Amino acid sequence: MSQQQASIAVSTVIFALRSDPTTGVSTVWIPVVRRIREPHEGRWALPGGPLRIDDDLEAAARNHLVETTALTPKYLEQLYAFGDVGRSPGQRVVSIVYWALVESDEAARATVGENVTWLSTDELPELAFDHNLIVDYALWRLRTKMEYSRIAHAFLGDTFTLAQLREVHEAVRQKPLDPANFRRMIESSKTVVPTGDFVTGARHRPARLYRYDGSIDLADRGPLR
Repeated sequence: MSQQQASIAVSTVIFALRSDPTTGVSTVWIPVVRRIREPHEGRWALPGGPLRIDDDLEAAARNHLVETTALTPKYLEQLYAFGDVGRSPGQRVVSIVYWALVESDEAARATVGENVTWLSTDELPELAFDHNLIVDYALWRLRTKMEYSRIAHAFLGDTFTLAQLREVHEAVRQKPLDPANFRRMIESSKTVVPTGDFVTGARHRPARLYRYDGSIDLADRGPLR
């Protein structure tokens, strides 16, 4: 007797920092797409789709992102495979999930509309399938890597102030950080170097601009504290 074969899908959790419209505080947001067919018609879901026969995994993730959100993240990493038997009603689907980070400027250029929107990870509704679980796992990975790697770079432009870098850490870790202690931690890590330039047009003392040391990989596991 023949058995139905499992299908393979590829999805991506894309993280960006956006200001909370009420408080103005930066928090972590993700783009989601509305499902237009069953199962879970009408619910928000992570961008993704079936693995095409002629795509490798990362190419599939990037293609689905372009098609649904127009985003082309520089940082894209495979997260995990999700394949519980009952995760997709009526069929057996294994999802290979990637996670990505984009700068605020790129996030602002993403396609949005009736079927694509951004949601704060602090206030997610019930998503389709097991996508809430996937987002939670991706957030855990992001927060863990923030502790030991230079991954915050992917949220920032080529140059940034230490206050902007601290804002990234605070948004991801969900806790305030003492500015003086944070400065000492970053300076002792030797991961950033001053550019010699300052923020222009500031009302107060101009803030110094920094850049990441290009000789250090984003995923380098050197200590940050």
